[in-house]
Amino acid sequence: MEKKLGLLSVLLIGALVAGCSSSSDNDSAANRAPESKSQAVSKEAAASSTHAPRASTPSDMFFQDYGTNPYVSTEDDRLSTFAMDVDTGSYTLARSYIEGGNVPPQEAIRLEEFVNYFDLNDAPPKNDAFAIHVDAGPSPFGEAGTQLVRIGIKGKEIESEARKRANLTFVIDVSGSMDQDNRIGLVKRSLSLLVNQLKPNDRIGIVVYGSTARTVLTPTSIEDEDAILAAIKDLQIEGSTNAEAGLLQGYKMADKMYDEKAINRVILCSDGVANVGETGPEGILRTVEDYAARNLYLSTFGFGMDNYNDVLMEQLADQGDGAYAYIDDMDEAKKIFQEQLNETLQTIAKDAKIQVEFDPAQVKGYRLLGYENRAIADEDFRNNKVDGGEVGAGHSVTALYELQLEEGATKPWGQVTIRYKDVDDNNRSRESSASIGPSEALSDATLFIAAVAEFAKIMKDSEGVGESRLQNVLQTAEKHATSERQEAFGELVKTFMEVRGK
Repeated sequence: MEKKLGLLSVLLIGALVAGCSSSSDNDSAANRAPESKSQAVSKEAAASSTHAPRASTPSDMFFQDYGTNPYVSTEDDRLSTFAMDVDTGSYTLARSYIEGGNVPPQEAIRLEEFVNYFDLNDAPPKNDAFAIHVDAGPSPFGEAGTQLVRIGIKGKEIESEARKRANLTFVIDVSGSMDQDNRIGLVKRSLSLLVNQLKPNDRIGIVVYGSTARTVLTPTSIEDEDAILAAIKDLQIEGSTNAEAGLLQGYKMADKMYDEKAINRVILCSDGVANVGETGPEGILRTVEDYAARNLYLSTFGFGMDNYNDVLMEQLADQGDGAYAYIDDMDEAKKIFQEQLNETLQTIAKDAKIQVEFDPAQVKGYRLLGYENRAIADEDFRNNKVDGGEVGAGHSVTALYELQLEEGATKPWGQVTIRYKDVDDNNRSRESSASIGPSEALSDATLFIAAVAEFAKIMKDSEGVGESRLQNVLQTAEKHATSERQEAFGELVKTFMEVRGK
């Protein structure tokens, strides 16, 4: 945890000094953060190109490149261990770039957030917190002989009537940079949609922050829905940004209305860029960690393009034991706050980890696709002091591996084990396992999500990628899509091909 806090402090320092203000209240260039890789690359390309840059190209976007997992020799290391992740922000951010006529920067791509964006309709568990599904067979995209393994973890589903009552604290960024319809306007519409889905015994409090933080609504029952909606509607833009003060005041409000029998969650809505407050970066991270340890969870929802900090939003959610999503339109808001409301609100497992053990006699080498910033030391799999991921009711977690088998390999190829703290059983640690071996044939779900993963890989390292590879992604996705959302992915690939070809 100390290592994580150190990394986050560096990231936060760069983010906080960047500033966040309206067009009439910009910080001087001397006070702005160093350019991210995406900024430097885009400016260099613009300077050397014979074509004028697109007016809509997003600027001042902050991302962190976590690299790409290499192939690992099973003889050298048979174990692969990482934290579960249900974030989806990378996918929707990339979608916004593409639909805006731009190729996403490579460092914006986190492959696991692409595959976890899609629910593959795996069956939920009958009695336990999770069900493990394994599908394995020849990869539709890898080199000859490459096998693809999909591990699907499906959380138990909870009916709306059975959901715990919720104590929610909205912490809303109302600084100058939020003064756009796709920022504060979309925040208002999204939160109003969320309020409309809640039950009479749920409660909401609202904190806003611009130059300072203040309470605009003390904890109020949904029975007084009109007062809550009016407070959201009346939000006004005010000054620069003090994100630290906003989060601290939000946590204090959430702490006061804490109920151990309820869902207790802080919901941050922001573009993620902030001015330095009186509390330093290390202090805010320590505060987030301390409150998370007391079952006060933080979920972050990003809004807006230009002057947007993906790093801060993703890492705050990670530190706060919550999930990170990016909301680019009302369809996405409906997905998160309507279709997946129970997943968004109610946590069923804390510190959830996955460990896969491959048999060196069967598997020559393997590569985990994504989860680069979720890696955990193999020896810490059963260390309860080491943080894992948090999973909501009904959430799906997908992990993909590429394998090279030994000649004459037979099943099983290995075993997957999940370990988590059961929230409904006093955070008692539990484990479940399943064997890994070839299926009769890869399912439509696996073939579709393989296309999604391949698309992310192409964008992560797009130089030298031929049109035929993208056509293969498109054909596979269209052939095996089974829902409107999956069909929309095929349209996104087509749009990317058009943007890339300009």
